Amino acid sequence: MSQHASRILIVDDDAIVADSIAEFLADSGYESASAHSASEASELLQRASQGASRAFQVMIVDMSMPGTDGMQLIKQVRNDFPGVVPIVITGYGTIEQAVKAIRCGAVDYLTKPLVDEELRIAVEKALRQQALVAENVNLRHQLDEKFGLDNIVGSDPRMRRIYDVIEAVAPSKTTVLMAGESGTGKSLIARAIHGRSPRSNKPFVEISCGSIPETLLESELFGHTKGAFTGAHADKAGRFLAADGGTLFLDEINSASPGMQLKLLRVLQERSFEPVGSNQSVNVDVRVILASNQPLEELVASGEFRQDLYYRINVVLIELPPLRERVADIPMLAEHFLMAKAAEVSRQMTGITDDAMDALRGYAFPGNVRELENVIERAVVLSRSPRLTVEDLPPHVLENSTGSLLPEHMQREGGSDQGSMDWLKGQWTPMPLRDALIEPERQIILAALEANEWNRSETAKQLDINRTTLYKKIKQYGLEQMGRVG
Repeated sequence: MSQHASRILIVDDDAIVADSIAEFLADSGYESASAHSASEASELLQRASQGASRAFQVMIVDMSMPGTDGMQLIKQVRNDFPGVVPIVITGYGTIEQAVKAIRCGAVDYLTKPLVDEELRIAVEKALRQQALVAENVNLRHQLDEKFGLDNIVGSDPRMRRIYDVIEAVAPSKTTVLMAGESGTGKSLIARAIHGRSPRSNKPFVEISCGSIPETLLESELFGHTKGAFTGAHADKAGRFLAADGGTLFLDEINSASPGMQLKLLRVLQERSFEPVGSNQSVNVDVRVILASNQPLEELVASGEFRQDLYYRINVVLIELPPLRERVADIPMLAEHFLMAKAAEVSRQMTGITDDAMDALRGYAFPGNVRELENVIERAVVLSRSPRLTVEDLPPHVLENSTGSLLPEHMQREGGSDQGSMDWLKGQWTPMPLRDALIEPERQIILAALEANEWNRSETAKQLDINRTTLYKKIKQYGLEQMGRVG
């Protein structure tokens, strides 16, 4: 058994059942301990919390036990050991009991005799939920360190406004809609809102609507009853119920079908739904955050997205700019990812060379922040020195970077020849013209400043702009962060 194996507490007054579950968990690579009553379980949990043994991540508890039953134990665990995620098992279950268990804090509800595959899925889900609980406890501190929510200096003005919106909207129940390209950090912003809200100690549940087949999405969101469709061998609680009291993040909402859009509209308006195969409504208290990687207003205009749902979810809109529009944030993000990835692989890294950072700043990052993170992770793994160099960056970043103002062949006299035009075509990434001009303008200003030894008056004169405009451009493009401009 690995010393890093997840530890699971089994609570069942039937020793045969407990031993059977323990055997299955051991075969699956988990460490477990068994208790045959609520009082014995409390004692084991208390000893683990005091360091007498390794902490438990998950508790599998029987609903019906002599004395203190499973439901009462779950309530106690929720209050005294919030880092432990419960799974309920029972010999005779109903949808009402499942709802009650989930609301008490259980992540899943299984009926006996247990099916190995269902138990495995439930344990994996519980461990993911436990990781989210632990993450939410430290989320405020992590975000402040990573992005300086309380003390943002030198970051892109649009991102600073987004942090202000996070602070303003987090305490409320208001529905939030996020727009932006894939990889811009919508999930992180959703977690930030949840982590700074009064719901931070309740579940944060995330689902990507675009990654789940339409035929399964309704069941994933709302749950189903046993026999509701082929393969529905037991009652299942959906994501809305799992997020009860907390936050549900629906990513890629633009991919939801018209029928699903109508069901979501009803849930948002009435805060209730029916599981698939059931006629009984379930009420939920869920804060909903949604995200789209396509402009919803365009989908509304084309009839692909319901107008009434759009107006219902577009209460507070957060638009995340692509990374290519906030080049000044690249050094901060790159350094953060460098330290984080180095820690993951136990490496000592001291920084990124100027040439490598220039290449990163000159790359358009079509995959946005997620792509930058992956680029840095790759570089950390492959680098042979404590500082990341140009040689550590992937070829596609170097080939498509404008980090050195212009390629050598374009700096020759007559650089606007056919060869230059071919180079431009090779580097082109579809984007609005105003966005495409951001990085060239930044590089021209940077080159002029360096040529004039950072004399701003002379630089403004050569660029034929006034000093005020130059100061604004320096601030806009984050050049003051380079330590050369006072």
